[in-house]
Order: sequence, then C-alpha cells, then structure tokens
Amino acid sequence: LTRAATQRPAAIGREGSDYRPLSRCVNEKAIVNAAVGLLATGGSTNHAIHLPAMARAAGIMIDWQDLDELSAVVPLIARVYPNGSGDVNHFHAAGGMGYVIGELLEAGLVHRDIKTVHDGDLSAYAMEPALEDDALIWRNVGGSSDTEMLRPCRAPFQPDGGMRLVTGNLGRATFKTSAVSSERYTIEAPARVFDRQEDVAKAFSAGELDRDVVVVVRHQGPRANGMPELHKLTPPLGVLQDRGHKVALVTDGRMSGASGKVPAAIHVTPEALGGGPLSHLRDGDMVRLCARDGTLSTTADLAIRTPAPPPEEASGTGRELFTMFRHGADSAERGGSAMLAAGGF
Repeated sequence: LTRAATQRPAAIGREGSDYRPLSRCVNEKAIVNAAVGLLATGGSTNHAIHLPAMARAAGIMIDWQDLDELSAVVPLIARVYPNGSGDVNHFHAAGGMGYVIGELLEAGLVHRDIKTVHDGDLSAYAMEPALEDDALIWRNVGGSSDTEMLRPCRAPFQPDGGMRLVTGNLGRATFKTSAVSSERYTIEAPARVFDRQEDVAKAFSAGELDRDVVVVVRHQGPRANGMPELHKLTPPLGVLQDRGHKVALVTDGRMSGASGKVPAAIHVTPEALGGGPLSHLRDGDMVRLCARDGTLSTTADLAIRTPAPPPEEASGTGRELFTMFRHGADSAERGGSAMLAAGGF
C-alpha cells in the first residue's frame, strides 16, 4: 500500500504519465461534491469558510445561500462526534468514506465525472484498497456495519443536511443543525453581550447566566483577531441548557469541532469590527435565533446606537506580526482570506 501511495504522486506530477495539476481537478462539479459531502456527514462548520475560499481561488463563487439550498436536499447519513458518540475510527470501521461516496453516487447527489488524484472517476472512491498476495487490489466497501454511525440515503438520520443559513438585522450566519435537537431549533431570549470568550466563563462561574439567555460573543471575526476557535464556550452553555434554560450562542467567531448540542449562529457577517450589527447590540436586547425559518434578529433599534469599540488586545504575544493580514481579510462568508482579497478575487 505504501509503495502504491508513493508511485501515484510521481505519475500525476508534471513529468509523470498522467499529469493532473490542481487546475484540472478543481471545477464547479468538484466544489459541489465537496459541499454535498460536508452536509451529508454533518462535517465541520469550518468548511463553510474554507469552501468559499477554495472556490474563489479557482474562480468559482459560492456562498452560504448555496450551502443552505444544498442542505435542503442532501440527507444526513453519518453521525460522527460531536454529532454522535463514535469517532472517526468507528466511522471508518462502519464503512467510512467509501460507503458515504457510494451512497451519494447511487442517490445521484454528487458528480461522478470529475478528475481526482486517482486514475478513475469518483466511483473509484466507493472502493477501498487492500493487499492480496502482496498485490494491490480494490474491493467493494459493502453496506454499513453500524447503522448508528452510517445509514443509507433512503433511510437517513434526517432528510436534510446539517447546516442552515440564518439571516436578519443581526447579519448572516451559519447554524449547524445536525448536532442540535429539533426542539431547540428556535430560541428567543434576552442577550448577554461579551467581547471575549474568557468573560463568558467568568460570568457563568458567578451565576450571572443561570437563566434563559442568548450569549453574544463579538469582535471575534477575521479582521478583529483572526477568528480563533471559541472552544471554551460549549461546556458552560451546555450546563445551562442541561439545567432547563433556553440557551443559544451568537458570534462572529468560529466553533467547528467545539460546536455541539447548543444552538449557535456562528461566523456572523458583517463582523462586529467596523460597525457590524453585533457591535450595536446591548445586554437585555431580545434576540431570536431560528433554524426553521432561517432567522437571526433582534427587536432593538440598532440604527440609533453607536457601535461598541473593540476590546484592547494584549501586546507582545506575536499577534502584531499578522496585523496587515487581519486588516485586509474578507468576510467569513467569502472565506476570510487576505490573499484573495488583495489579489482582487
């Protein structure tokens, strides 16, 4: 297997017998396939940023509306942590990517006729490599060996994909539905506004959040501080939800693997820095987040308010090195890239 894996890169290189540069592999069909795979598996919300950036680099424009429309017709056929109890090892043992791609091909949800690093079309990825008498062979994956981990498209975990676009007077954001119980798709509660995720933990420890609340964490976007992972938010918000409170998170930052059972509108754009809607929000404002009707809004009159300034950042931590990249970064929906923006893409 290792020998075959080293021979293939040589074959598809410029001097090889089957030259396949990236420009011949990444096209509209490949981007659609990537989006469908993300939605069918309830994958990382980071891809809602990465996919638009990769597509733009190839001269293709996609946005969260495209992901939302695809999500309406792509079934969720995998439950991998944090959407389920099993990890990627369980996923692979149940059938893995070979099973997923085979199911999506059979259902007509992905394009078969694309170029990849393999010498066949996408159907080759519905097979798995193995050794037989010290020779490489390809064999069918077969059915799912664990229907709590992988299911066929005809009997999915849910009929739609794991991501929704929510919009309103607070901006545009992504909502990962695949890990959230349907009874929590709609949350309406007073806001508690923070500028740092560490301050959320302090307020939780002080008992200030022990109620129905929409926690807003702003100034976490690409241009504000490089859009760090807000992984510290999930545990305290999960505890509040377990206590019976209606809880949601709204942020212009990222959550990816840390996003779980708590309803969350993430990657809010426009971000708070520069006067985005979240910069006008105040403690106590009523906020509505609804994945069913795609709403992210407040009843407060934001237009009459002055935007809150960003928090002062600690100096001397090395962040100064990346100031020019942050200042030139695009919105999260466009990929958050400084290089693509500078290049006029």
